Amino acid sequence: MAVVVNPGLDRSGLPRQLRGTSLLWKGQTHEAIDLLQDDILVADPGTKCHYSNLAFSLLAHVMADKVTGTDYESWVSKNILQSLGMEDTGFDITAEIEKKMAVGVYPNGQPTPLYDLGWYRPSGQMYSTTADMAKMMIVLLGAYNHRLLQVDTLKTMLTPIFHCDTSYFSNQTGTPWEVYEQLEYEIFRKDGDLDGYSAVLSLVPQLKLGLVILMAGTKPTDEDLVTRSYSYLIPAMERAFRDTPNVLVPPPDPAPYIGFFTYSNMTFYEIKAGSDGVLSMQQFGPTVDGKISLEYNIWRLSYLEERVFKVVFEKEYPCQLRIRNTSISMESQDRQLFNFYMFNENGLAPGFDVPGLNTYNVMRISRRPIFPN
Repeated sequence: MAVVVNPGLDRSGLPRQLRGTSLLWKGQTHEAIDLLQDDILVADPGTKCHYSNLAFSLLAHVMADKVTGTDYESWVSKNILQSLGMEDTGFDITAEIEKKMAVGVYPNGQPTPLYDLGWYRPSGQMYSTTADMAKMMIVLLGAYNHRLLQVDTLKTMLTPIFHCDTSYFSNQTGTPWEVYEQLEYEIFRKDGDLDGYSAVLSLVPQLKLGLVILMAGTKPTDEDLVTRSYSYLIPAMERAFRDTPNVLVPPPDPAPYIGFFTYSNMTFYEIKAGSDGVLSMQQFGPTVDGKISLEYNIWRLSYLEERVFKVVFEKEYPCQLRIRNTSISMESQDRQLFNFYMFNENGLAPGFDVPGLNTYNVMRISRRPIFPN
């Protein structure tokens, strides 16, 4: 069973922290709830972006107690840190751990003490290393072999769910991210600051790219290091993807896939095999003949596994291809999967689906149709 919680913590309406408390408050959850009874919301829930250490801490303590039957730190350590091999990450700063830690620094250059955040620990007590946080990023980007989180959970976590007004420091919020826009990509970030230390974990899901910055000292006030870093990293990643040659894989036997197909007798396709055995598919018929350039009308199909192929466009293409008064999203078609049906008694695939384009029942026809002039 998978439990997906979408708490909308940045839109809870709860204040940043409990009235009359600091981040070092050593109270208990029942005391926090009692204090909250007399507190005032900063906004109606779900109506405004407002960061709250209280919301994160309260959710963590209540979920740990009521759902897992243990405390927050123990559950995270057992189910996340140990599972991912994050051996240099934890909550309790022992003398041995302190010897390995960077010394925090105030803006005036003086060293800062290490604090125990007490009840507010879930909002910022954890220590870690960049190597350990990289393991976490790999999981969040869906590239880890061991499934720690369900696919639907990851999808929920990496989906912006609320647009913030200009008074908030990010464009959107998610679960639990602040979401920014840079170079036409969504940047998912979580920043944190304590006296003498600052940290940020950020992801660009579309590029499977992540960046973590852990600093002893305060962040620069005149420049955002994450934004600057991505101004170099994103173009470099785009160039790498663009310049990497596509490796097209032919099927073991192309014969079952070759032939003519139609979708509801409205669009028609021919699949052929080249001299290298790689399949190519061309759309034809009255709706496209003479209207779409051949360089954008032929899809190459790279074999992945039995009856499954991936569309590959070998050249750069316009994201939106204009055809008279309409447009076709070529970007949405690139890298889509073709799932061919089980072979019939003649050893041929009777049709295929393209689930990513919501296209089903593209069926084989016996010959190329003739269209009236």
